[in-house]
Amino acid sequence: MNKFEVVLLLSPELGNQTLKSEISSFKKYIEKSAGKIIDEEDWGLRDLSYTINKFKKAFYNFYQIEINGDKIKDIRKDLNQSDNLLRHLFIKVKEHQELPTKLLNEKK
Repeated sequence: MNKFEVVLLLSPELGNQTLKSEISSFKKYIEKSAGKIIDEEDWGLRDLSYTINKFKKAFYNFYQIEINGDKIKDIRKDLNQSDNLLRHLFIKVKEHQELPTKLLNEKK
């Protein structure tokens, strides 16, 4: 099992229920792919560094996961099918950083 840190940027136009549904489907897909979520943080609605699809803000969600590296390609393929997801980033790490992250406590 490899360790990854994942950041998802979701559309700022999502309602609370749709946002929860998108997050839930991501978690289910990780578990279905024989991975597990070690920890997670909701960084909330934040400004983007640059405009993505005419949006200047996005909902940020951070996850620490353990999964076989060959499954990441399939997960990315599934994530790209979502119209509500603006961007995603998977970073392979040797060890997960200690939570809470600095971004969680940073002013939004």
